Amino acid sequence: METKILKVVRQGEAFSVPSQKTETGSVQKCNIVLRELGGSKYENEYVCSMLGNLAGCRFYEGDVVVATLRFSTHEYQGQVFQEILCTDIVKINK
Repeated sequence: METKILKVVRQGEAFSVPSQKTETGSVQKCNIVLRELGGSKYENEYVCSMLGNLAGCRFYEGDVVVATLRFSTHEYQGQVFQEILCTDIVKINK
């Protein structure tokens, strides 16, 4: 896991996805795009998933946040995909 200071580019709406780890059989999920600081639109960007209660948190374009990201990969039908899960995120500007 890595903790980074990032700027919010955009955030999608939360939606429900199936989950075997919850009693209800589903969990809230939300995607957020985060960009490294540096003053350019060409800085590294990350498309991250936020799950559960974190998916209900709302961030806006330009918010500066501290986020902990978990990087992982999985294989599906012979292809390898990278996933980035935001496990914690806190806004640090007003």
